[in-house]
Amino acid sequence: KGPNKVGYMGILQPFSDAIKLFTKEQTFPIYSNYISYYFSPIIGFILSLMVWMLIPYYFNMVSFNLGILFFLCCTSMGVYTVMVAGWSANSNYSLLGSLRAVAQTISYEVSLALIMLSSIILILDFNMMMFFVYQDLIWFFFLMLPLSMCWISSSLA
Repeated sequence: KGPNKVGYMGILQPFSDAIKLFTKEQTFPIYSNYISYYFSPIIGFILSLMVWMLIPYYFNMVSFNLGILFFLCCTSMGVYTVMVAGWSANSNYSLLGSLRAVAQTISYEVSLALIMLSSIILILDFNMMMFFVYQDLIWFFFLMLPLSMCWISSSLA
């Protein structure tokens, strides 16, 4: 069924997709390295969950002193999961696709890190809580409007 046909206005579509995902037949690529092939997406998921630890909360006051560096390290480690996923399939096409994705990811990570460095210079701290505190009067989005547009376009890419 289509995305707007399951349930009222497609509300049950995510559940339908989950049932379809779990009932599909498991396929195994013949010449792949099974362990790295199956664990690279799991490691990528774990890295993306680790970034959620950096969200500054007032109610529990958990904050890293070097939170921005931790963010940059976790996002940079995601490149390795893409590379290992392409390599472990033992196919030339998947390897070339993963190398292309790695090159694109690294090039956009460099621009995002440099844009983030300009806002770090404004507050002179690597703590994410300081980003929250210093944007009380004016948001950095409006303060650095051209760089904010560059950040949005690089994030979408």
